[in-house]
Amino acid sequence: MAHLVTGKVRLSYEHVWDPVSINGGDEKYSVSLIIPKSDTTTIKEIQKAIEQAKQDGKAKFGGKIPANLKLPLRDGDIERPDDEAYAGSCFINATSKDKPQIVDKNIQPVLDRSEIYSGCYARVSISVYPFNTNGNRGIGCGLGNIQKIADGEPLGGRTRAEDDFTVYEDDEDDFLS
Repeated sequence: MAHLVTGKVRLSYEHVWDPVSINGGDEKYSVSLIIPKSDTTTIKEIQKAIEQAKQDGKAKFGGKIPANLKLPLRDGDIERPDDEAYAGSCFINATSKDKPQIVDKNIQPVLDRSEIYSGCYARVSISVYPFNTNGNRGIGCGLGNIQKIADGEPLGGRTRAEDDFTVYEDDEDDFLS
């Protein structure tokens, strides 16, 4: 199993505070990592880890690498052509049964849940491994820990309260006085 830390990625479909069940499966923590195609270092590291996982998985795959192996690194321009956030990017979905540790730039724990959201930027530790479960064979991506490094435009249409409102000043007399 290869372990690596990404460069600056954007978080999407983030479920890192509470696990969720996807399609009735086990509850897991999960996040989609949007990786700009310009970050060739991270993409090459992930591709290298995938190739290593293929070799490591030969025993699970009956001695050879299947032609129809499911791979975790995907092209956002091809698979999500209508989603602007994925344009010019690759993405990888990472999951874990264990809650990730979440820290800030200074490696201090992030305790405020509103600090981590779909659209913020982070570095993420991931592990890449082979699987063969119920006839599904492929390479998976495990979610390790998250280091938030920058805010970003929230994804999914959600706005932030500080962007919606200005300070409210009541012109009328305070009805309690």
